Amino acid sequence: MFIDENKLKDFMIDSGIVTRDVWEDAYKKISKDHKQTIGDYLVGEGVVSEDELKRVQAYILGIPFIDIGSQKISFDVLNLIPEPIARKNNIVAYNKEGNKLEVAMLDTDNLSAIEFITKKTGLKILPRLTSSEGLKKAILQYQKSLKEDFGDIIKKEASNLDQSKLQNVGDLQKIATDLPVIKIVDTLLKHAIIQGASDIHIEPNEANVIVRYRVDGLLHDAMVLPKHSGPAIVARIKVLSSLKIDEKRLPQDGRFKTELEGENVSFRVSILPISHGEKIVMRILREGGGGFTLEALGFHGDGLEMVHSALKQTTGMILTTGPTGSGKTTTLYTLIDLLNTPDVNISTIEDPIEYQMPRVNQTQVKPDIGFTFSSGLRALVRQDPDIIMVGEIRDGETANLAINASLTGHLVLSTLHTNSASGTIPRLIDMGSQSFLLVSTLKVIIAQRLVRKLDKKEKYFLKKIGIEQLNKIANLDLIHRVLVDEKIIKPNVPWTEIPFYKPIVEGDDDGYSGRIGIQEILRVSDSVKDLILKNESAEKIEKQARAEGMLTMVEDGIYKSVLGVTTIEEVLRVVSE
Repeated sequence: MFIDENKLKDFMIDSGIVTRDVWEDAYKKISKDHKQTIGDYLVGEGVVSEDELKRVQAYILGIPFIDIGSQKISFDVLNLIPEPIARKNNIVAYNKEGNKLEVAMLDTDNLSAIEFITKKTGLKILPRLTSSEGLKKAILQYQKSLKEDFGDIIKKEASNLDQSKLQNVGDLQKIATDLPVIKIVDTLLKHAIIQGASDIHIEPNEANVIVRYRVDGLLHDAMVLPKHSGPAIVARIKVLSSLKIDEKRLPQDGRFKTELEGENVSFRVSILPISHGEKIVMRILREGGGGFTLEALGFHGDGLEMVHSALKQTTGMILTTGPTGSGKTTTLYTLIDLLNTPDVNISTIEDPIEYQMPRVNQTQVKPDIGFTFSSGLRALVRQDPDIIMVGEIRDGETANLAINASLTGHLVLSTLHTNSASGTIPRLIDMGSQSFLLVSTLKVIIAQRLVRKLDKKEKYFLKKIGIEQLNKIANLDLIHRVLVDEKIIKPNVPWTEIPFYKPIVEGDDDGYSGRIGIQEILRVSDSVKDLILKNESAEKIEKQARAEGMLTMVEDGIYKSVLGVTTIEEVLRVVSE
């Protein structure tokens, strides 16, 4: 935002905000550093407050100044600008009258943001200047407004439920289609989606019903509902998922879809009887989840090249490993998306089908009728596929069928539950796979976890003792070499001068937003094949892979911590779980 400094000088001196001597002194000091304006320097030195500076700038520009931090903004108006856009562009909508929308900004010259919001809302945008402190407080209202508005709606509708009809099955069927419970469930789903949750937990207790959301891998309490609302919510979700409404003794699994702002969202439902009723867990799956890139998932450098090289093969196996919730399936879908061209036939066998992908033949296993991964895989190889994706290798039969498929001219992608890339090989051998077949088929094994990404951060440097502690769990020399090779640092920079980052916590905002993968990528080289044939341990296989340059997950996490993507503490939390 351009402000004529002569006008700023005249106004601030004439109005007595600063003296001429103070201004001239500031001018001399910042003339050596053209990156800083006099206004910013005066604020930094505490001569004037940011609020005073913004008011002066607003007056000179002829734009109204608004103290946005002190205003209670309607959620409907606030939500006209999505929270990610508001944070990125430092802009908040606070007042709407007719076809006019007033927005508070730090930089009223941000024409691209104004143009975007004009197109999105169809309203005439009226920019107003505000302070960064005020804007931070306004952005916090996104979370507060969500909790208040959604909580109020749900509590109101819960009070409208007819409690006398919550025991009889016939009445439950009817109440599940009544307006109050429809509003409660719809509001819960919408709230969770807007919050960016991956899972919704609805847990009946002795005195109430607790709703929790898993956001960025961590569970958070969302709201507490009256005890009597539990059966109605369960009934409604059973109806949506086409489950038996009168079955309360056995677990049930189902699925349903909804649409929010043009985006199709699928919910995978699990219902489990517990002591105080039935607990519901819903996994939120945004359909059309393709469009990721390996780089966006956290792959980089030599590891990225190894994966791309394996994808160019027409036969062999690529495996992703890790515990539940580590992003294995998303990585698999991304690999399939990269392979999905008109000249290949791709078939999958999954449980469940999490994302619908065009031009990919996706099959859902149904163990209750005998249609398992192994029987489905047998059928797939008769469908003339070029590429086969097996959702998960759960037993020896499926493992051997996948290996045989890769030996007979197919590229096979699958997942496995192991803690490390090297641990995959002993696990397959324990399942009955032959080591000589593994060395003929395995190309790359990807082990991964998900860490929270930093949103608001500040820089710090490790002291010598911290570096020594870090060196006990990671090869800092290898990480340093990777940082140099990828031109992130210069060769002679010591670890004491390499920055790390930590989150800036503000109110309910913990400084993190979103997640990214940390990976270790094991290429099955000739030397690794020799170890497999000798039935060597996972430790020896990992040692050889590291000698060939493989970063472990901890080391990849430290690498990403230097980039400011995450923190060392977050990496250690996730890897130690």
